[in-house]
Amino acid sequence: MIKISERLGRVEYAIRDIILHAREYQKSGNKLLYLNIGDPVAFDFKTPLHIKHALIDAINKDNDYYTDSEGWPELRQSIVKKESRKKGLDITSEDVLVTNGVSEGLDMVMGSIIEEKDEILLPGPYYPPYSSYAKFYGANIKEFKILDDGRPDIDDIRKKITNKSKAICLINPNNPTGEVFDSKGLQSILDIASENNLYVICDEIYDEIVFGDSFYPIGKVSKDAPVILLNGFSKTYCMTGLRCGYVCMNSSSRQLDSLRQNIFKLSRVRIASNFPVQIAANAALNGPQDHILKMVQKLNKRRDLVVKRLNEFTEITCKKPKGAFYVFPKIDLQNKWKNDLDFVIDMLNSTGVLTVHGSGFGLSGSNHFRIVYLPQENVLEEALEKIDMFLKKKKGF
Repeated sequence: MIKISERLGRVEYAIRDIILHAREYQKSGNKLLYLNIGDPVAFDFKTPLHIKHALIDAINKDNDYYTDSEGWPELRQSIVKKESRKKGLDITSEDVLVTNGVSEGLDMVMGSIIEEKDEILLPGPYYPPYSSYAKFYGANIKEFKILDDGRPDIDDIRKKITNKSKAICLINPNNPTGEVFDSKGLQSILDIASENNLYVICDEIYDEIVFGDSFYPIGKVSKDAPVILLNGFSKTYCMTGLRCGYVCMNSSSRQLDSLRQNIFKLSRVRIASNFPVQIAANAALNGPQDHILKMVQKLNKRRDLVVKRLNEFTEITCKKPKGAFYVFPKIDLQNKWKNDLDFVIDMLNSTGVLTVHGSGFGLSGSNHFRIVYLPQENVLEEALEKIDMFLKKKKGF
């Protein structure tokens, strides 16, 4: 065989890697219950009609040619309207880069700022692509603690900053835990970043999917801090397969000038983002928003159902998430399983319920597993009943 790049071996994505085990289980012909991927469109949350119509109209009107590499100007301006006027981040359309999903934006950002042996600070646990992209470009990962009240452990962050540190990353609301940072926690991180000349990469893809207390965007406390915001349309607007996201760079930060001048080179190399989808994304931002409230109300009920039921199992403890659509219960392995991956695979092969092992979200995720609570209540109840029976059987009841 011809040798491949060593850096390719650094890439992992637990949420989809676990599918390899599911495919083996499927060969038995038994039913699978998918609770592993956060795709609302795969369940009963469908793309709003006005977004679909905008996409179809764009194609029918032959608006499917290359648009500007940085993004369609009208969409970039609509993004400014949301992220600046509504959420407080100081940006103009020149600070916005439209991408084929948030993942491409994250790839471009990591590729633009990382050099070999740099260090990236991630909240433990974290969304796996942050680690994989950072490692792919040669960085090392340092996890910082999140306190029981959901705030970042500032003392822990300070201890883990070295002369190799390059960026602090946040996913807010968090995937996989559903934690939501408050203004004090965000401000503390920005203060540390400014003191140490670090980028702050903040992913707000779940900004509209919050329960109870309102979401506090990082833009409101950014001032002149080097904040790079990532967001997109997959979750709130149920456009997962259409792939549209964006990067915003705080216009007030002079520390971002070099990035602002150079990251667009990557957008030109990949030509352009999907133009018809950008037209649909523009319709999403400027059209009716009533589906969001209905979505959050449905998810609120499903969250409460799952958390209540899981906490009835003696081997499991589960915090109630404040946002997104995941729960991250802790499992008492009780010497029955080697680790959380072993537990998830055993549960899959015994019940057909597919979840994700917590260690796939970093060291802090060990002894946990992630459940997506997007499915309808009857599906969730069936899955939870299977998990209950599985645990009881393992306990010898």
